[in-house]
Amino acid sequence: MTDQLVTKLSPLTVAETVARLATLIADRGLTLFGVIDHSGEAHAVGLELRDTKVVIFGNPKAGTPVMDAVPLVALDLPLKVLVWDDGGQTKLTYTAPAALAARYGIPEALTAPLAGVDGLTDALLA
Repeated sequence: MTDQLVTKLSPLTVAETVARLATLIADRGLTLFGVIDHSGEAHAVGLELRDTKVVIFGNPKAGTPVMDAVPLVALDLPLKVLVWDDGGQTKLTYTAPAALAARYGIPEALTAPLAGVDGLTDALLA
């Protein structure tokens, strides 16, 4: 499973990384569908969880044709990036675009929108 995931290191805190990612999403004209604050929700019910957030984003104009061609890909779209603290090191993890394409048999002509996550996260870390 881990070979289907991409993990990158961020020099920023989890909160700073999420904020920068949200800014880049907006700057690129993408839609930020939401941020799930897993650790915040855990703390709200008295449980401890390392700082863990999932950023959900995409582009309906790009994703809709993919879901139209392969309806099951809607289980993984919009795209998601996990931003989490691993012993003081902030990491970003997401499903590799090639793994998504292979999992659902997405036609090659429709895979470009999936690969956008690589450039977005690279820009975040630049």
